[in-house]
Amino acid sequence: MNYYAKPFEDLISQFIKLPGIGPKSAQRLAFYILSLPQNEVKELSDALIEAKNKIKFCSKCFNLTIDDPCIICSDNLRDKTKLCVVAEPKDLIAIERSGQYTGLYHILGGVISPLDGISPNTLRIKELLTRIKNENIKEIIMALNPTVEGEATVIYLTKLISPIGIELTRIAYGLPAGSDLDYADEITIMRAVNDRVKIK
Repeated sequence: MNYYAKPFEDLISQFIKLPGIGPKSAQRLAFYILSLPQNEVKELSDALIEAKNKIKFCSKCFNLTIDDPCIICSDNLRDKTKLCVVAEPKDLIAIERSGQYTGLYHILGGVISPLDGISPNTLRIKELLTRIKNENIKEIIMALNPTVEGEATVIYLTKLISPIGIELTRIAYGLPAGSDLDYADEITIMRAVNDRVKIK
């Protein structure tokens, strides 16, 4: 028996399609939308349509942008000899938020994951190699998550890039401030030990 009117069921089914949203969360969101004033629902709808229509990928780094190239690629104050390789736009944002990196980026669009159907050909690796060939890149910084898939992607890229003779580095992974060792996973501890620094 269907307890809800069809438009409400349709709304729930649309929310379920979103990543990380299950049936109960979708139902809560649907109830929340119905509780909003009409003008706020329209604002949400307009924002979704505008984002979909106006946001595109930067043709150089594949960051989300309105202008092409994006604000980072077109910034003449950035160090154009450094290229930080990340999986997703959200990773770029995390690094930018730190305020410590002033080079350029290349967004792969994910990491190698055969179980999820993501192969090297699915990622923007060919575009990365083209940039290395055509731009004055002197250092490639790997900034992929320390997961099995992230490690596999780093190994794959290292085999491709090492023969070119460009300096290859990776961001250090360690323990977050205020954390306990017994709560850290094995990869985090391994990276923390391997990337240890000398105490002055």
